[in-house]
Amino acid sequence: MKFGTKAIHAGVEPDPSTGAIMTPIFQTSTFVQPSPSKHKGYAYARGANPTRNSLQKSIAALENGKFGICFSSGMGATDAVIKLLNPGDEVVTSNDLYGGSYRMFTKVYERFGIKFHFLDLTNAANLTPFINSKTRLIWLETPSNPLMRIIDIQECVRQARLHRNILVAVDNTFASPYLQNPLDMGADIVMHSVTKYLGGHSDVVMGALVMNDERLHQDLTFIMNSCGAVPGPQDSFLVLRGIKTLHLRMERHCFNGRKVAEHLRQHPKVGHVYWPGFQDHPNHAIARRQMKDFGGMLSFSLKDDKIEKATKLMESMKVFSLAESLGGVESLINHPASMTHASIPREERIKNGLTDTLIRLSVGVEDIEDLIADLDQALEQV
Repeated sequence: MKFGTKAIHAGVEPDPSTGAIMTPIFQTSTFVQPSPSKHKGYAYARGANPTRNSLQKSIAALENGKFGICFSSGMGATDAVIKLLNPGDEVVTSNDLYGGSYRMFTKVYERFGIKFHFLDLTNAANLTPFINSKTRLIWLETPSNPLMRIIDIQECVRQARLHRNILVAVDNTFASPYLQNPLDMGADIVMHSVTKYLGGHSDVVMGALVMNDERLHQDLTFIMNSCGAVPGPQDSFLVLRGIKTLHLRMERHCFNGRKVAEHLRQHPKVGHVYWPGFQDHPNHAIARRQMKDFGGMLSFSLKDDKIEKATKLMESMKVFSLAESLGGVESLINHPASMTHASIPREERIKNGLTDTLIRLSVGVEDIEDLIADLDQALEQV
């Protein structure tokens, strides 16, 4: 089944009681049982809900996976993966990472004796010196947030398979399942901030994990049910609805993203544009191999690289909204240093290339002429 057909139909069956083509919102906390511990697969809504189950099947199908688990946020999903580990275990991850993930790793789980190595993984060979008998997880984010760095998933998986008991998890939020399917490249777990492209309409906060291994699914389901970071049926319904247009939205995100990136690169006031679709973008060849297109996310800097200039530009936008998050139908502009990545110490950010003046765009699905005109008028202000 092709992706667009899966987006519309996977996981969704007509309601058996009414024939409703859309999965109903099962707004209930508990389910009646005819006899103790004998039920129709549902006992208490933290453990399972029919609306959520349909969504989990849909997301799993989009990632070519067997099992999907939804959580109340992307960080809830990430948290569940780290809870697979024990004190003394080690994690290798990239040094260009979403600020919320960095905060969780360093401020929460390092206190419990889990060690994290933050590396430049654009060269997968950098993994080798840091993999040892204590390594249990390689956490990848590609394209990365916000510098759009590309990591070779297959090569990281290959290195992990040289050792026992190392999981490879990929945060696939920026690409979405439309552009990239890490399970097909050998990854064990795919994580999504469903809030972003999967939901697509800036009205839901949710996360998801997808995997093929049944034991891994059982372990993560146990963590989900035990720790309780579950989404409600209303949000699950909204994401099911959003997914039905994912392929159409992503086509427009990719088209608009390319046009905006190319336009900014030619603008006399713009310094560097970070977008993996450029042939001279680092690891562009890897992006072409493991992605179907290059998405609607990009970052850029100004030639006059001053914070007051960057701030003035962001304050001057009229169509782009200054806000955190990404992947919605509306275009957003963001200042990573003070917003999404503020939890990373400044010296760490600067060392890894995330400057105080970097600007991130989530290019939406509006008319491209309006988006370019908005950028031009804002650039005139600086």
